Amino acid sequence: MSKKILIVGGVAGGASAAARLRRMDENATITVFEKGPFVSFANCGLPYYVGDVIKDDKDLVIATPERFKERFNVDVKTMHEVLKIDKERKTLEVKDLNTDDISVESYDALVLAPGAIPIRPPLPGIDLPGIFILRTIPDSMQIRAWMDQYKIKNAVVVGGGFIGLETAENLVHRGVEVTIVEMGTQVLPPMDPEMAEILHEHCKAKGVKLCLGDGVAGFYKTDSGLEVATQSGARYPCDVAILGIGVRPETRLAKEAGLELGKLGGIKVDDQMRTSDPNIWAVGDAVEVKDFVTGQMALIPLAGPANRQARIAADAICGRSSSFRGVQGTAVCGVFDKVAASTGASEKTLKRFGIPYEKVYLHPNHHVGYYPGAKLIHFKLLFDPKDGKVLGAQAIGEAGVEKRIDVVAMAIQKGMTVFDLEESELCYAPQFGAAKDPVNLAGMVAANILRGHSPVVQWDKIIKGECDPNHVLVDVRTKEEIQLGMYKGAKHIPIDEMRSRMSELPKDKPIIVYCGVGIRGYNVVRMLKQNGYDAYNVPGGWKTYGYLSKCVK
Repeated sequence: MSKKILIVGGVAGGASAAARLRRMDENATITVFEKGPFVSFANCGLPYYVGDVIKDDKDLVIATPERFKERFNVDVKTMHEVLKIDKERKTLEVKDLNTDDISVESYDALVLAPGAIPIRPPLPGIDLPGIFILRTIPDSMQIRAWMDQYKIKNAVVVGGGFIGLETAENLVHRGVEVTIVEMGTQVLPPMDPEMAEILHEHCKAKGVKLCLGDGVAGFYKTDSGLEVATQSGARYPCDVAILGIGVRPETRLAKEAGLELGKLGGIKVDDQMRTSDPNIWAVGDAVEVKDFVTGQMALIPLAGPANRQARIAADAICGRSSSFRGVQGTAVCGVFDKVAASTGASEKTLKRFGIPYEKVYLHPNHHVGYYPGAKLIHFKLLFDPKDGKVLGAQAIGEAGVEKRIDVVAMAIQKGMTVFDLEESELCYAPQFGAAKDPVNLAGMVAANILRGHSPVVQWDKIIKGECDPNHVLVDVRTKEEIQLGMYKGAKHIPIDEMRSRMSELPKDKPIIVYCGVGIRGYNVVRMLKQNGYDAYNVPGGWKTYGYLSKCVK
């Protein structure tokens, strides 16, 4: 007898589960209920439709109900809202939103993929015309219609996460002046503050106003449009406001059905995506899953994990032994002509959970400098100070960023160390990389620390005064370079003069060396250590100081 499988929700999780289920079981009866008008669409492309980069909303539709029926023999019922789950009777109560008819559907196996709900706080004026969220194709169509009708010139984007930054960029693309209002002190929260500072400078250079560390207090109608008021008392006039504050798991059905929820508010599942009911699975933004790096439970609303979870759930329903390894939050975001990407744990996260770590910064080109068009990559690597296990990485630049983060993401998946990174064999041709790829370099710098070849002192320790008070700080850049700035109290000995002037440095005190990006500092440390000095390098050099000093108090 064939199984009857019902799926609540489409998009990444539900649609992927339906397709995988059919590939695993040709005889099953599979039905998807989606309360919206589209079952499978590219919600990651919505900001680019608003910005008119994607011209036609039809290009956002990945698969239609007709395609699901023809290709997979899956019944898709859009504009059908599931009202209730009766897990004892194994039935769903479903409402046809077009006719208001209510039906009861039975199942042998049920997959919940309800996604997440955009956060819309109960602030004064939150429901005024001209205030939008951006989560679905209809949302994006409403924003475009409003922009076209009122010829908007000013916009406020509330929230500086992925959607907020991408929306801001696309509004600027359409000639709109944009202000981002963010309650936190930085944009792109998965990044560490000093890395986000690079994006702050870039957004400002592109004309975006940043209001950081100041949450929205309310929205007010004016004669000319809207005004967004913040908690500090500032007011920002605009023609449209778009909310990108974040999302929370959609768990109403699960909660009312008595399914167990996790501590973070998501649906609790095992490694086969099975809920507390043996006949119900859940996938996507609504579930809590284990962080692969920290071992802690997490909510990670990303399309990649949702697709993988859907495959695991489908396999489990069909009797296969697949299991979900966890998430590590690998993500990428375009911010005008820069790319920001990260994987694994951030320094903030490692601190929060008390996980020991060491870090390095480097600023290599994305390909060899002699080939035209080389672009800088700002790279941060986090690793275990005992065995060198890779814990996380972040990178920002104009080219080659996501390629490097993808390599590190795979290294994290396999439990690799910085010693593996330095030995990784990666593609090289002048227009694509270097014989020592940025990933290799990151591994080499980290490995040098662990081997004791180049011990380090971090800038934040120097700025906070937490390093040895008897240290001597030495700037080994050129005379021309120090005209751009120099750390207070530092002694200047250019690298090419170090051998002849080494005697000016005391051997009974720690010598902390910095340069432009860290390479010359490393060479000087090797020179000094072999001459009996207690020498340390500052990872990332003066370039890292430029960003980090704005974040360290």
